[in-house]
Amino acid sequence: MHFLRRLGQIIYSVYAFLFLLGAILICFPFILVSVFLSNKKRGDFLYGLGAIVMDIAFLLWGIREKISFEAPHDSSKPLIFVFNHISYFDALILVKALRNQSFRGLGKAEMGSIPLFGYIYRNAVIMVKRSDSADRARSVADMKAAIQSGISIALAPEGTFNTTTKPLLPFYDGAFKIAIETQTSIKPMLMLDAFDRYHYDDLLSLTPGKSRVVFLKEIEVAGLEMKDVPMLKKKVYNQ
Repeated sequence: MHFLRRLGQIIYSVYAFLFLLGAILICFPFILVSVFLSNKKRGDFLYGLGAIVMDIAFLLWGIREKISFEAPHDSSKPLIFVFNHISYFDALILVKALRNQSFRGLGKAEMGSIPLFGYIYRNAVIMVKRSDSADRARSVADMKAAIQSGISIALAPEGTFNTTTKPLLPFYDGAFKIAIETQTSIKPMLMLDAFDRYHYDDLLSLTPGKSRVVFLKEIEVAGLEMKDVPMLKKKVYNQ
């Protein structure tokens, strides 16, 4: 029985990857045309196109999305969205959940070398080489510039997958320093089923089912200073 279940999961995962590859190939002419747009419009266009593809993908994959708001937020102003990071599936969820928001995710630079997908990735995220201190500083400057241009940022303050049994890994300071320096509110998000949909340690582990996202209350940073980073970080972590 276990063998049959695993075989079904592998077939399902391959089917999902083939759909994504086909979608990229079909959309690629439109993606290439976006090179003539400004940086902001290009990124917004790519995320909008991605949201449509994900709508179709979730339907065909049998994944049921449910988005809840502990408190609504103003999608016309830039925010710093922080989320729990436990699966590669997080990126697909973000594209759908933030479809009404002009935003850029923070992503690993290594992903930009993937054929075809890499072109989209390089134009849709702020890339960072975490092992390079100079590149980390550059990515922080890029995030600040995006916020000042009215673009929201989405990143995982844990910095990597949470492979422990704890609810969250300790947070890095980056998101909270940027929030205070730019006086931008923080909007925490919870992805409740990403781990169940796609295990971070198994390439062929995708499964159908529910995909819930909860937007928590927005946390204001007005008046906070850099000395308040530990307090802000703890407040977001606890929430």
